[in-house]
Amino acid sequence: MGSFVVETILLIFLIVLVQKSESVGFAPELYCGLENCYDVLEINREEFDKQKLSKAYRALARKHHPDRVKSKEEKGLAEERFRVIATAYETLKDEEAKTNYDYYLDHPDQRFYNYYQYYRLRVAPKVDVRLVIVGTILVISLFQYLSAKHKFAEAIEYATGVGKFRNMAIKDGIDKGLLEMDRNGKLKKTKGVDNDAIIKQIIIDNLDVTGGYKKESLYETLAWHTIVFPVTICRYIKWNIQWYWRFSVQKEELDDEAKLYLIRRYLGVSQLEFDQRYEADIDNLFERECWIKENCLVWKAEKDAAEQEKMAQSGRYKRYKRYMKNAGTISFVDEE
Repeated sequence: MGSFVVETILLIFLIVLVQKSESVGFAPELYCGLENCYDVLEINREEFDKQKLSKAYRALARKHHPDRVKSKEEKGLAEERFRVIATAYETLKDEEAKTNYDYYLDHPDQRFYNYYQYYRLRVAPKVDVRLVIVGTILVISLFQYLSAKHKFAEAIEYATGVGKFRNMAIKDGIDKGLLEMDRNGKLKKTKGVDNDAIIKQIIIDNLDVTGGYKKESLYETLAWHTIVFPVTICRYIKWNIQWYWRFSVQKEELDDEAKLYLIRRYLGVSQLEFDQRYEADIDNLFERECWIKENCLVWKAEKDAAEQEKMAQSGRYKRYKRYMKNAGTISFVDEE
């Protein structure tokens, strides 16, 4: 929005300038004013050589540098000349600016366009788009990583307060000799030992959290996915070619892995969501031959209807489904 406003103001400003400049030719406000930038640097346009441009500029800059004169009047003239020389150099050394200037020389009658190109280039920020893209990816990735870390910490705090997980952690700590019980069956308080910190660390080491609250990882960030994107594309293409060759050309029978893929695709869920929501239904999905699209859609409709009925009858079940969708599952690794 801000860029649009700036460009609108710029266009109005240019229209005013153009209306004031009725004659066709060099415009005092553009580039080297009423002089030809090539002539200022004593360069032949038809024989332009960028390698010689810096040499010509340095020679003229030394010759007309304001420090070489002492009187105020001569110094003022020298400063003006030095600015023109510097402007000519800046115009011709930049490829885009040189292209616009050459067009300006060849099409002096297109005054409005020449004004626009000149001021557009001056106003536009000199930022490498590649750096902007890389910076944006890094910022997003950092946010993803910190957000995942915060959510995992929330899951740990939740698990630490759940008696089931806390008791399992205490038992594991006692088995490993990290914790001790007194005669009354309570944790023994030993100087220099933080029982709560030990319990929390055991929970962190053993907790298996999936979904939106799983442990943070650099491999789940946009930066990593961007790096491995070419490999991912190649694998995707290879997998599709193999699938087409096996099941469309050679007419192979679908194996269990292929059937599960088709079922997941017809259900319209990711691999992670499929593992979380439908793991207990796999046998039934195979019995109903849900790798056939029509069968799968019928099964899904029945499943959705049953879930909606449960949700209507149980607020707790509704909260559970919302948690399953957003947070996944949380359990000890060795939990039965």
